[in-house]
Amino acid sequence: MKNLIFSLLALMFLSCQSNGQNKPQKDLKLGLNPPKGKAVAAFAEGCFWCSEHIFEAVVGVDSAVSGYAGGNTINPTYNLVNTETTGHAETILVYYNPKVISYKELITVFFSSHDPTTKDQQGPDRGSSYRSILFYQNPVEKEIAMQEIRDISKSNQFEKAITTDLQQLNAFYKAEDYHQDYIKNDISNPYVKNVSIPRFNKFKKIYKGKLKN
Repeated sequence: MKNLIFSLLALMFLSCQSNGQNKPQKDLKLGLNPPKGKAVAAFAEGCFWCSEHIFEAVVGVDSAVSGYAGGNTINPTYNLVNTETTGHAETILVYYNPKVISYKELITVFFSSHDPTTKDQQGPDRGSSYRSILFYQNPVEKEIAMQEIRDISKSNQFEKAITTDLQQLNAFYKAEDYHQDYIKNDISNPYVKNVSIPRFNKFKKIYKGKLKN
């Protein structure tokens, strides 16, 4: 019984979930045309709270938005995505300066910030909504992504086979407002303290690129 109670408490506190209200949203679908001189890219690698925090720490990244991509349901909500029936994964849309950082380098960030060998799982989070997806928007990005997957697979960076999906980005839906900059706004959350921050610290040790001060 003691082990059962501990397991239930662990699932309650150590998961990428929030007590925020699932309020109706407006203008969920974001355009994929970036501002002049900028570019956008999308990545799914588990909890979007973690991903957003990591990518925004990289030099050349202007901002990251938490949301949903890779599915078929129009205007998905957090509660609906969590049913694992919409096909979406928790995803971030990264706005960056291509003169400072390339799409290829963002892929390096992607593979340095999560475990791409655990199918439908990242840390304590399990389900298809937490799967690893490398999105591309055009043939050039697709070729870059494919080559990076091949190179990573041949390297010794990961002991197990990569399970990352390669998928074209057709639509991105912004998550509820309370998910945006979640780590900055709720640093005391048990999940943030025990999962997000350790994951960020591990990334900083692995990644060799430039990080913001």
